[in-house]
Amino acid sequence: MPRVIGVDPGTISLDVCGLEDGVVFLDRSFSTSDALADPHRLVDLIEAAAPLDLVAGPSGYGLPLIRAQDLTEADLRFAYLPDLSRRSAESAKADLPRGGADGAGGILGLRGLIRALGRSSVPVVLTPGVVHLPTVPAHRKVNRVDMGTADKVCAVALAVHDQMRRHACDPRDVSFMLVELGGAFSAVIAVDGGRIVDGLGGTSGPLGLRAAGALDGEVAFLAGDVTKRHLFAGGVATIADAPDAPVEALASPTTPRARLAWHAYLESVVKAVVSLTVSAPTAREVILSGRVARLPHVRDELARRIGGPLPDATIHTLEGLGGTAKQGAQGAAIIADGIVGGRCAAIVEALGIRDASGTILDHLYVISPSDARARLQLDP
Repeated sequence: MPRVIGVDPGTISLDVCGLEDGVVFLDRSFSTSDALADPHRLVDLIEAAAPLDLVAGPSGYGLPLIRAQDLTEADLRFAYLPDLSRRSAESAKADLPRGGADGAGGILGLRGLIRALGRSSVPVVLTPGVVHLPTVPAHRKVNRVDMGTADKVCAVALAVHDQMRRHACDPRDVSFMLVELGGAFSAVIAVDGGRIVDGLGGTSGPLGLRAAGALDGEVAFLAGDVTKRHLFAGGVATIADAPDAPVEALASPTTPRARLAWHAYLESVVKAVVSLTVSAPTAREVILSGRVARLPHVRDELARRIGGPLPDATIHTLEGLGGTAKQGAQGAAIIADGIVGGRCAAIVEALGIRDASGTILDHLYVISPSDARARLQLDP
């Protein structure tokens, strides 16, 4: 009976889900800032759950399956893409919303967390992002890094699991669009026949609640030096001039700027869903996941808007395994279970998790991989 744990570090909360033979035995959520400030708190929680067959750890942009104990400094920089300049880190901490992981300090905190997990007594592995998967054709990866971070792949695994349960089918019979509406970022992932075939990640996709999503190239030029601060800000909260507003307030706008922000948010999600039907033309179900998706009026409004260009589409809110831990952590536990040959092995096989390969820099042409490595302060 496999006993595994999945960890999902979000901008607002860090969540932990444990499965034993497919049944939840651990279900916790922490403030991300608190968890990163004291990583041993999480390590102690996980070690107390031993014996464990595997932990799917906090993987950032992802890596081909690799043990935390074997991580190199290059691996860590590929997984978390830290902005290593002191000026950028100080700017991010000064300008970003309070209470969550920021564009520099929070990412550096994740590196500290995974190092602590690597020194622990439990087996920990990092899992891939969308760009690492063999199921995504190479031409869709051109000049792409963020096609969906590792936690988005985990959310897809949970959605496949959910679809299999609801429709009593195999993973290869599942096709859908996963719309991840997180506390900071938004993303859309296209799934065809149980395989991820394309994705628009948080920094390359729709407008987010806190984050700007895909940047106009000319906006990037005008910004001068685009830092993590720009990637983690500029979303609904910024547009609405309500940087500290909770999710519920941002999703129920009362001022002209807030209404402008909310309409931009909803429409950008719909545009992303419709655009990815090019990659997954048979996908007729849209699955909503994430913090914002829990609000019933958001689901209803997205269903109405998506129903225009895609009249045959159905909208479903991801139910998952229940409990407190958010969908990314639950999906990470499902992937860990599948890796060790548990009930979810067929899901891991369909997603091509074991065959993930390469780095996030492999498909760059607008800049050279060597320039990108220099940006990460790595040797050519």
